[in-house]
Amino acid sequence: MKQLKTYTIPFVGLKAGEHHFDYEIKQSFFEHFEYEDFNDSNIVVVVLLNKKTTFLELNFKISGTVNVNCDLTNEPYNQVIENDFDLVVNFGDEYNDENIDILIIPHGEYEVNIAQYIYELIVLAVPNKRIHPGVKDGTLDSEILKKLEELSPKTAEQKEN
Repeated sequence: MKQLKTYTIPFVGLKAGEHHFDYEIKQSFFEHFEYEDFNDSNIVVVVLLNKKTTFLELNFKISGTVNVNCDLTNEPYNQVIENDFDLVVNFGDEYNDENIDILIIPHGEYEVNIAQYIYELIVLAVPNKRIHPGVKDGTLDSEILKKLEELSPKTAEQKEN
């Protein structure tokens, strides 16, 4: 998989201190990762890079919506997501991303690609069980829901009626 150039931050020319990066994530972003669980996406990612003399601190904040199918009815709906993450980028002899919140890149590197971190933050922000809001409040009119209700086991009280 080739890296997404847009999400590469060249930090070598930046002065020490805070730097702000904004990204809009659309559906095409997920095609690079061959991820097909989302029908559509509209996500804003704000990355705050704090450059220190010997390391970098990155703070990621994501918010937006992903269009997914409900696990019960298979009806598409917009799921609101939010997530944040802190990453420390340090320099060492060789590349190492074994620690979840510390990335070690070789001395002499001048840029860091954050696409994988953005991808993982978004995917992990989506709930495991995706339930259409209309199912929870009873406003969704779906053939599948009617069939589920019809086939669900009845309690003794319901059988008497």
